[in-house]
Formats: sequence, structure tokens, C-alpha cells
Amino acid sequence: MTRTQMAFPASILLFALSIPASGQSLLENPETAVAPRLGPAHQQQQQAADSAVIVVRPELTDDFALEITAGRHPVVERMMPREKFIPNDVVLTEDARIIILTGPNMAGKSTILRQIGLIVLMAQAGSFVPASRAKIGVVDRLFTRVGASDNLVRGQSTFMVEMSETSAILHTATKRSLVLLDEIGRGTSTYDGISIAWSVSEHLHDVVGCKTVFATHYHELTQLADTLVAVRNYNVQVREVGDEVLFLHRLEPGGADRSYGIEVGRLAGLPSSVLKRARELLRLLEAEQIVPRSGRAPSASLDNTDDQLALFGLMTHPVIQQLRKMEPNSMTPIRALEILARLVDEAKQQEGKV
Repeated sequence: MTRTQMAFPASILLFALSIPASGQSLLENPETAVAPRLGPAHQQQQQAADSAVIVVRPELTDDFALEITAGRHPVVERMMPREKFIPNDVVLTEDARIIILTGPNMAGKSTILRQIGLIVLMAQAGSFVPASRAKIGVVDRLFTRVGASDNLVRGQSTFMVEMSETSAILHTATKRSLVLLDEIGRGTSTYDGISIAWSVSEHLHDVVGCKTVFATHYHELTQLADTLVAVRNYNVQVREVGDEVLFLHRLEPGGADRSYGIEVGRLAGLPSSVLKRARELLRLLEAEQIVPRSGRAPSASLDNTDDQLALFGLMTHPVIQQLRKMEPNSMTPIRALEILARLVDEAKQQEGKV
């Protein structure tokens, strides 16, 4: 191994977080760093228990860019069998500073978010980092919005806490900050949640301009890459094998189109009858059908469309249907006025029937 790439026991990584940048020489000799703190017997036991973790000296710069090659989560990797952890590359530049990260539940989106934050934190603390290469543009603040919690004592719901954390980020982050978002808007209605998540992404792109990784199950947000020049879509890959899903934990360009939540429910042990009914309802919803006013969803047959409402809107008004068929450029002014008067009458009649 080169002088900038070494094999350290996992315990050294935790010890390194408490050492300032001036203590880098200790990290180059792990035995010297740990020996004063552990007795000989304890040290031998620790060395036997620890497995080597490949780390590299990061390159810290004043540039905007963040480049991590084969980055790993030091704690998750430690808890997994050797060589089972899948490393991933992450690149954030001024021209591609926001990543919209989609993918199934259990695929590893949250792990990737946390490993990015840990690598940046360890690098700026003066530590070696778990990667094969790391070029870190120094950040002034590291923001995370992850998990779900409430604050009942202060009367704050889970969603209120989520919004408060998001608000603090938007008001405090600068262009030199790193923002890691793990879901926004999941504690309210679908339309409200998508609208908030979309608007937050636009604000981070247009106003703040910082490096951002946003993990979400709102696949609609992948459309941001079509309108915002510095947004890129990435997904954590899976492979479908028969009726099961194989999680590959590999980060790839492009957006995901499914979350495989029912498959995660199967892994968690939900009753087979619940899973079967969930799949039926999913097929109905994906066909843009919804529960009728009788209060009970129909069977999974897609032929049964009577009295069904579209998932994302009501049926088109008859007046609008007529307007779509008209060619105003071919009408005379008198003819246009006649049609307008007729459509107004029809609209009033339809309103009286509601």
C-alpha cells in the first residue's frame, strides 16, 4: 500500500475523530496512537477482534467540488461480513451540485447519505477516510435531515419537527455547505408533500446553491433534472428475480420508478392475505383508479372501471372537451360569440346538476 492508503483497525477510525488535524502523524502509526490507551492484554484482544479497514488520506481543497471514489460507511461495513459492503462513488460539482436519489426501501439510500456525511466530517477533523480516493472541498456547515421524531412536550408533531429542521437548513445553509436530506414531506398528504419537496429543491438550487443529496420516494422529483441545470438523478439499483427483489446496493445514474414497499412488507412478515390485497390495490392505483364513493375498493380486474375516479383528478368537464375540439382561427367573430354563449349556458346547466 502507498503512504496515503493504509489498513487500520476499525477502532482507530473512532479514535481519529477526537484528534485534531495537527495529530495526523499519530494516524500514520496506529500502534503508537492506541498503545498508550490500552494495556497489552486488552490490545491483543482488540487486534484479534478488529478487521482491517482500508482508509485513505483525503485531499482537502478550497474548491467547491466533492469527489469520493469507492466510499464506504465505516460502521455499517464493520458490522457486515468481510467484502460484503458495496462501495459507491459520489461526485458533486458546481455544475452538478444536487443529486436526487431514488430507489426502493432497504436499497441503501440512507446508508449512502450517512457515509457521505461521515467521510466529509472525518476528513475535516484530520482523519483518514474509508474510501479509495477522496477530494473534499471544505464545507462551512454540514446539515442533515434524516429520520422521524416528534417533540410532544413542546406540542410538535413528527411533521412539524421535520418542517422545523428543514426551515433551519434553508435559513442557515450557504453555498459552501453540504446538505443531506432523507425524505421531506412524507408526513402530510401526497400533493402537499411533493409540493414542499419540489419547492425546497428549487430553493437549494436557485437561492442557496450548495452541495445537496436528497433521498426521496417521490419519483416525481426526478423531473427536476429536466428544468434545473445543476440537478442530477441517481438511483440505488435492484434486480427482480421472479416474485422477489434482489438489492444490489449500487449507485447508478438515472431515476427509479418503483419503491417495492410491498416487497419490504413481505420481508417484514406481513400476512400473505394482506400482501395479496396490497398488490391488487397497487395495480388499481397504478391504472389511475381510486376507491369509489361506496367506500370499498373493487377487485383487481382492470375491466371494472364503472364509477371510478382518476387518481390525479376528476373527469374532464364536457365544456372543456368541446373547447379542445374547436379551431378558433377558422371561426368568424359572430360564430365565436354564438359558441361562447352556448358553452356558458351548458356550464350553468352542469353546475345546477352538481
